[in-house]
Amino acid sequence: MKRGTLNASRSTIRVLGIDPGTATTGWAVLEEKDGEIFSLGYGHISTSPKNRAAKRLKEVSDDLKKIINKYHPQESAVEDIFFFKNVKTAVKVSQSRGAILLTLESSKVSIYEYTPLQIKQAITGYGRADKNQIQQMVKSILKLKNIPKPDDTADAIAVALCHLQSRKMLGLYK
Repeated sequence: MKRGTLNASRSTIRVLGIDPGTATTGWAVLEEKDGEIFSLGYGHISTSPKNRAAKRLKEVSDDLKKIINKYHPQESAVEDIFFFKNVKTAVKVSQSRGAILLTLESSKVSIYEYTPLQIKQAITGYGRADKNQIQQMVKSILKLKNIPKPDDTADAIAVALCHLQSRKMLGLYK
């Protein structure tokens, strides 16, 4: 679940949430200040299927470095691979996760990892929530007018929200 050190005494924390993928990687930067959560930015990184895998992974890494340099997150939350029916998809997502984790580590951003079940549980209170339920909660929690698109972006926000919720729970035991 985690790598890094939690610092529960901070009144402000900035978290980069990431939903890994090779074709589309969702990202979101949230800040929690004195118990209130604010969205500083969110979006997605897209790569062309026409490019070689190594070039696509470099694009994801380069774009992620730009996001880190712009927002200066202290911590990151990355969706972990839990289960894939398609092995080919799992391998591609694993490669993307590897590039993302290396970029975060090189940028000295603490890394925390969460399974889809943990994310759903933290956002909706139900580990089997569907995509629409997650998206509606993301919209509600951040008081957004619309659900962020594509789905990978909303998923990245959910990952960041999961981490912020988990920090609170883990901080109770410090």
